Amino acid sequence: MQEISLINHSKGALGLRCFGLGPNLKPTDGLNKLQRLLDRNAFWAKNRTINDLKNCLANSDVIISLWVGKEIVGFGRALTDGIYRGVLWDIVIDKNHQNKGFGTLILKNLLSSKKIKNTKKVYLMTTNKKLFYSQFDFAEVTTQNLLIREL
Repeated sequence: MQEISLINHSKGALGLRCFGLGPNLKPTDGLNKLQRLLDRNAFWAKNRTINDLKNCLANSDVIISLWVGKEIVGFGRALTDGIYRGVLWDIVIDKNHQNKGFGTLILKNLLSSKKIKNTKKVYLMTTNKKLFYSQFDFAEVTTQNLLIREL
């Protein structure tokens, strides 16, 4: 059985972003593997460029990746002011690795991270995983409207 590695990246994920580092700080072409994970498993994250992913990671406060051997099978990130508001983004588990507890592992690590754990409100958006997130005390908001501005 291949080794499972969860990486709590430092802010900006310098090793992953600039050097493609994966488990044990070894080069694994990590950024390209992240791009493929998103392309194959998240309709809302298809066709993100490597340069955009680099910028996305550089500006993220909390970044978690999950690896089986040298393959990235899960990912999640968060932005926060550390006090009042935080937002979870891009939580993805490879289709071939779902229902193994990996989503729970990523979500728990995001929520227990130093920057998020004491944040008063943590938001996330989901298309079809509402039941999953409700297990972690996320509830549908009916008193607010989601607004979006696209460029």
